Amino acid sequence: MDNGTLALLIPIVALMIPIVRLWTKHRQEIMQMQVDSTAEKAAQYAASNRELEERVRVLERIVTDGGYNVATQIEALRDTRRTEQADRDERETAIN
Repeated sequence: MDNGTLALLIPIVALMIPIVRLWTKHRQEIMQMQVDSTAEKAAQYAASNRELEERVRVLERIVTDGGYNVATQIEALRDTRRTEQADRDERETAIN
């Protein structure tokens, strides 16, 4: 390398130092925002998970406490009423 090339590279390197420092700081800020976002999402997932666990506990209580049997009987009655209504509708249609 001759003196002219070296004289040209020294100011270029000197000007690149603040640019690299600025770029590095920018990258750190971006990574910090990603960390904050990830922590917030984790907290939201944890809250959602707690809500779902509570709902599962309620469903387990309903099933184990016999409430499930009551719900099944109610649904059976609804099905019976639907069938009876359909039969009535068919008879009325046949009469007319």
